[in-house]
Amino acid sequence: MDIESWGRENPIKKESWRTVLALAYQSLGVVYGDLSTSPLYVYKSTFAEDIQHSESNDEIFGVLSFVFWTLTLIPLLKYVFIVLRADDNGEGGTFALYSLLCRHARVSTLPNGQLADEDLYEYKNDRNLSADRIGMSLKSTLEKHRFLKKILLILALIGTCMVIGDGVLTPAISVFSAVSGLELSMAKHHHQYVEVPVACVILVFLFFLQHYGTHRIGFLFAPIVITWLLCISAIGLYNIFLWNPHVYQALSPYYMYKFLKKTQRGGWMSLGGILLCITGSEAMFADLGHFSQLSIQIAFTFVVYPSLILAYMGQAAYLSKHHVIQGDYHIGFYVSVPEKLRYPVLAIAILAAVVGSQAIITGTFSIIKQCSALGCFPRVKIVHTSSKIHGQIYIPEINWTLMLLCLAVTIGFRDTKHISNASGLAVITVMLVTTCFMSLVIVLCWHKNVLLAICFIFFFGSIEALYFSASLIKFLEGAWVPIVLSLIFLVVMYSWHYGTLKKYEFDVENKIPINWLLTLSPNLGITRVRGIGLIHTELVSGIPAIFSHFVTNLPAFHQVLVFLCVKSVPVPHVRPEERFLVGRIGPKEYRVYRCIARYGYRDIHMDDVEFEKDLVCSIAEFIRSEGPAQSFETVEGIDDNEKLTVIGTTSTHVDGVTMCEDVDTKDTEMIEISSPEVPRKRVRFLVPESPQMDLSVRAELQELMEAREAGMAFILGHCYVRAKRGSSLIKKLVVDIGYDFLRRNCRGPTYALSFPRASTLEVGMIYHV
Repeated sequence: MDIESWGRENPIKKESWRTVLALAYQSLGVVYGDLSTSPLYVYKSTFAEDIQHSESNDEIFGVLSFVFWTLTLIPLLKYVFIVLRADDNGEGGTFALYSLLCRHARVSTLPNGQLADEDLYEYKNDRNLSADRIGMSLKSTLEKHRFLKKILLILALIGTCMVIGDGVLTPAISVFSAVSGLELSMAKHHHQYVEVPVACVILVFLFFLQHYGTHRIGFLFAPIVITWLLCISAIGLYNIFLWNPHVYQALSPYYMYKFLKKTQRGGWMSLGGILLCITGSEAMFADLGHFSQLSIQIAFTFVVYPSLILAYMGQAAYLSKHHVIQGDYHIGFYVSVPEKLRYPVLAIAILAAVVGSQAIITGTFSIIKQCSALGCFPRVKIVHTSSKIHGQIYIPEINWTLMLLCLAVTIGFRDTKHISNASGLAVITVMLVTTCFMSLVIVLCWHKNVLLAICFIFFFGSIEALYFSASLIKFLEGAWVPIVLSLIFLVVMYSWHYGTLKKYEFDVENKIPINWLLTLSPNLGITRVRGIGLIHTELVSGIPAIFSHFVTNLPAFHQVLVFLCVKSVPVPHVRPEERFLVGRIGPKEYRVYRCIARYGYRDIHMDDVEFEKDLVCSIAEFIRSEGPAQSFETVEGIDDNEKLTVIGTTSTHVDGVTMCEDVDTKDTEMIEISSPEVPRKRVRFLVPESPQMDLSVRAELQELMEAREAGMAFILGHCYVRAKRGSSLIKKLVVDIGYDFLRRNCRGPTYALSFPRASTLEVGMIYHV
């Protein structure tokens, strides 16, 4: 898998039309399944109890008008033509918007940020445009007030929690609505005992499929969605021409006015059912990293949107001529399907409902990975399922958690009315958060006039606020579910973020000055042993307290010492040539280095062998860069004594240092520096022939090679975080119980898990924060 080639140099957007159309085809199976299956339950949920279908047809035409304009304004206008353009270098979702704002206004709560991070390629791209006076004023206000930064973070977390909640509810309502077609073929007292078990079996099968990956699922599911869209389009056209060819007149906004005037409060409450016609719209943005902007736009505009409009018009045309239908399911989707086609359509609908659930599950995986990378979600196992598309991932823990919650909702409610109320609130909350963030993006990132942002939030915010109020009033009828789920996930995410922040603050307050390191000498009983000591720390400057704790109890450390910080920055990808920041701590003869490895929230951490090799090569390249006539980008560290040099990965060292292990490579244009014969594996550096190296540089490289041959030891801190005396009860609950429980039960850092256990030493400390 060519991990480094997934960077910004090779964006999917610049691929050929053939690739774009292939991605558009896949997106039908992954992104639009949920949106495509909404005709199964929209009319049924809308007419559940708040309004009744009458012979005047004012209600059914009013609902059709609402559905048409809602689909046109929210998914088509807002998401396809506006929000998709606010991608974070190809990535989408609530946290992508948040990271975009973090780069432009410095509102990030990531504790180990550096000015050097702003020299990254992604940052430079963002600074091409100049902001106006009002934009600068808004930016400075956000940067000055810590309270506003917390508000933005909490908004991002709420949006994320609602996406997770939607990941629980959408599969339940999609599958349950499709299975409800069985009610037309059996007695009511029979089908109610069949629907729930069948729905549960299908849901278990759906979540079991996830580990195969989006790539395989996309090609498997796309034909099903295309068949479903053709099916509902054809049935829609059939019903329009057969029952009411003039139904197109109901697309006029005048019918919305007539609907609200006649139904009043009942019509307003029924908007919670109409809202379901746009469930899955957020998936277009959240799943952007799996595909590309153009492919998603093409698929929706030319395939999904026209098919849905025809489907809703066809149902309305049928219902406008059928006012009294026996049974409790008289407004359901299946009554408008010709009787001879009901069973084939039922089979396709069940398959399409399975696909419909895929969109939000995929989006949930994406947004949780972003949160985890930015320190707002406990570390989980992330499996990359495609070697070509970097955003296609699978998270086992989240997958099975969603499955259990989804089964609980299905078995607990046993009807679409309550599940639809719950799903509607989750969907509209995410959209409101996106609207709030987009208004800031328009001013701070796009540098447009503030009036444009005000118009955006007023226009779309008003529509979404209307739907939000209609959904919230159904709190006791199912809408409490996403609120409870979101509250639980919000507590988990904020506890993790708060504990991580306090732990870092403790590290900063208790870091050891460099002068302390200079006092260590053999006279104090300190010995240097062969090899490289790799000390993991969250600090980007200074010496962590854990090192002094280690040396105090074991007065020895390695001949080459490296303080390694692996940090996430609020960009989706860090280019390979900007991966490492390398500097020296203390005088040259101490052989102590600092190395900061930077990753974006979409980057894949390299495996242990590749990472070790790149780390050693980056230090060797740094040593060579200190020689005469070398031109490398140097940035100031946080400490005045430290200067850090930007060094790329081995693959970017075209004219730089490369390392060979156990390989007899000879190059006429390279000078070989090798270490004396030792029983361990042989390590050699190949460096350019010119300019000529100083003897001191050659000696330092020689010592680094000998240390590498002797082996590498990994020293990790094992910290127990406790609330200090005098802390409030809430802080004790969050730190001593919440954060401690999450820390004990989540995975360790990805790079730490790949370290050989025999070469790893954990140093325990108690942090009182």
